[in-house]
Amino acid sequence: MAVKATQKKPLSGNRRSHSCRATKHSQKVNLQLVTLKNGEKVRMSAREKRALNKVEK
Repeated sequence: MAVKATQKKPLSGNRRSHSCRATKHSQKVNLQLVTLKNGEKVRMSAREKRALNKVEK
């Protein structure tokens, strides 16, 4: 079981058609399974994973 390490939540907004009708729309967080140096598995967003890789290098 992986621990969820992010506080991000889905974004919500409206899709707009050509006639300007609004329908609800949500964008989910891009969660990735990452194994840390100590062997712990964590689910974090792709942006956090990218930042973590930059710090490690």
